[in-house]
Amino acid sequence: MQPDEISEKREINRESSVHLIVFKLGSEEYGIRIEQVKEVTLTPEIARMPKTPPFIKGIANIRGDIIAVMDLEERFKIAPIAPEVENSGKRNTYTLVLEAKDYTIGLMVREVPQSLTLPISRIEKTPSFIQDLNINDNYIEGIGKLGSRLIIVLDFHKILSFEEVEQLKA
Repeated sequence: MQPDEISEKREINRESSVHLIVFKLGSEEYGIRIEQVKEVTLTPEIARMPKTPPFIKGIANIRGDIIAVMDLEERFKIAPIAPEVENSGKRNTYTLVLEAKDYTIGLMVREVPQSLTLPISRIEKTPSFIQDLNINDNYIEGIGKLGSRLIIVLDFHKILSFEEVEQLKA
């Protein structure tokens, strides 16, 4: 095998997998590409803001940055699973801090997110009729299959509409 062929094969191997941060919404597993996630942290105290949609839980101070925190279960109208309460009587949630070109937002999830590498060949495109027409088009990148697990892969850049992103930047 020639050095160029070896290099090309390595390149194909790198492109053939995607690294995801996987979390649950309701009883289903969702994933976001790890390169879209800046960090995962325990959700700090959230300050409610007036005149925000119900799925925006408020704002939080995460490492000195004030960011909006969104609840995807409310955004997607998914019924949460009955919460388990920690010993302190308060249940911990986690926030995925996501960075886009013009804004940063936190996604609140109820379980510790896990990282997972999934071959791209195991991610199938989602028919457009499954998408929620009330939310920005094609926010589901595909459905990942890993054994008996199905992981809904989200494109976080498409979860919010242009108008909602403009509100966050204001």
